[in-house]
Amino acid sequence: MQVMRVMNIEDIGDYCLSVDDVTEKTPFGKFARRYDSILVFYVLDHMFCFVDMDDFTSVTVKSTPDEVDEISMNHSSVSDPLNQSLRHWMQLNLNGDVSDSEIYSLVRRAYDIVKAKYQKKKK
Repeated sequence: MQVMRVMNIEDIGDYCLSVDDVTEKTPFGKFARRYDSILVFYVLDHMFCFVDMDDFTSVTVKSTPDEVDEISMNHSSVSDPLNQSLRHWMQLNLNGDVSDSEIYSLVRRAYDIVKAKYQKKKK
């Protein structure tokens, strides 16, 4: 019998940090103490993924408008991020109908989108 392993915060953190040029910070505590637990992953000093360390029930990733629409239509556990000012982001609720492997793929896609956008600007 195979035991299904559930993603935890260390898994997603290790995955994000395994990709080139990724850093992590908790930048939002300066706005309000309740945001101290938001762990953000950056590439080229721009966010591509974040999680709440105190309430690890979702992973929020950057995407494109078309991809957000398509993925949201195909998965009931995908929602808008709590911060509505985050355009082209989606919240992937864990233990829903988005598999861990899909979450990792979407995190990698978020990284690729942000890196491509800001790598061009640095040249």
